[in-house]
Amino acid sequence: MRDLKSLKSHGGVDRALFSFDLHADFAPAFHWNIKQIFVYVIASYETEEKKINKVVVHDKIVEATNPDKVLNYKGTFVKYALVDQGDDLRSKDITLQLMWDFMPITGLLYMGEQPLGEASTFTLPEEYQ
Repeated sequence: MRDLKSLKSHGGVDRALFSFDLHADFAPAFHWNIKQIFVYVIASYETEEKKINKVVVHDKIVEATNPDKVLNYKGTFVKYALVDQGDDLRSKDITLQLMWDFMPITGLLYMGEQPLGEASTFTLPEEYQ
């Protein structure tokens, strides 16, 4: 996370908006059978009621026909807010992990992900902002 824009209670649920940096080169992943790669950023966290919470906060389709296959984001705001189904986002540790789906011209779809050890982690504030 680069900058927290807001952490609010909105309609009975917690909602966080923030910006992030990302640099990922997908050019080496392309070959004759890859049509596109669906790239997305997952925000994950734990609560007492639900141990696994994963929310897609950003996505992008990288197409084989596009000559620029490098994602280079600096201070980019999330496309989709991080929304909890309750009021459990305050003081939570959030992990941002890059994941992707390879979409071939023919054959099986398969997935990839950034190792958790390389993922970015931050803590949301205790109070709403």
